[in-house]
Amino acid sequence: MSRVAIVTDSASDLTTEQARAAGIRIVPLEVTFGSQRFKAGVDLTTEAFWERMVAPDAPFPTTAAASPGDFRAIFSEMFDAGADAIVCVNVAGTLSGTIKSATIAREMLADREIHVVDSTSASMGEGMLALLGAEVAAAGSGAAEIGERMRDRAADLNVFVALDTLEYLRKGGRISGTQAAIGGFLSVKPIITIKDGAVDTADRVRTRSKARERVLELLTQRPVERLAILYTTSTPEEVQAFKDEVVGRVPGGVDAGRVTVNPVGPSVGPHLGPGCLGGVVLYAR
Repeated sequence: MSRVAIVTDSASDLTTEQARAAGIRIVPLEVTFGSQRFKAGVDLTTEAFWERMVAPDAPFPTTAAASPGDFRAIFSEMFDAGADAIVCVNVAGTLSGTIKSATIAREMLADREIHVVDSTSASMGEGMLALLGAEVAAAGSGAAEIGERMRDRAADLNVFVALDTLEYLRKGGRISGTQAAIGGFLSVKPIITIKDGAVDTADRVRTRSKARERVLELLTQRPVERLAILYTTSTPEEVQAFKDEVVGRVPGGVDAGRVTVNPVGPSVGPHLGPGCLGGVVLYAR
């Protein structure tokens, strides 16, 4: 393994395979359905989460930040495995208290080198920075340099996702009831963006097909270095067709090795809901 270990949390939506291949450790957030509590990706897979989420009369799931103890345990494991330093990139501090837990865990291990980075994003916005960090670590860079590289490139991230409704963001407390009511009253398909730690509405259109087209336009308005397709309950055929269209429209093209497809998992899914389709871009410089 690299002498610098990369850690992130489950709001990154990295798949188990992606994280394992890159040597990234994932600290799970908590997800609760009624009286049942789970650790995302540990005892609740993405597939099982969506089965519960769309089940008739299912309780609305809530999420909670990972604990400082969870981070400390992973940090200690990485050091025991031979890491000299750790860089931990987390979901935006404006969206979750998870980064506070990571910071407390760092203070618990004050004699070790641990850098905590706010991705200012979520889902694969965060995941892309973790993958970038793993690549830079493998090339031999030091932990401080990797952390600064992540913070620098966070400015080039953007998320564009078409939703069926704003109701899930409202229930999760990420937007106001007024914002959600306006969207519902107009019977529109909202397109949200996550930029600089803020969730905002990028556009509102009338139909699902128009929402899909608008997201395509937003994702391909500039040259792209990395691309991740995000979805919740779309079929594999729909996701593949969307991916092909995005890749085909990116100005100047995009390296196939820099394109991933990521289902939205239990840590972010409760806020987006079923029917979500979109992507994350790391703009080229």
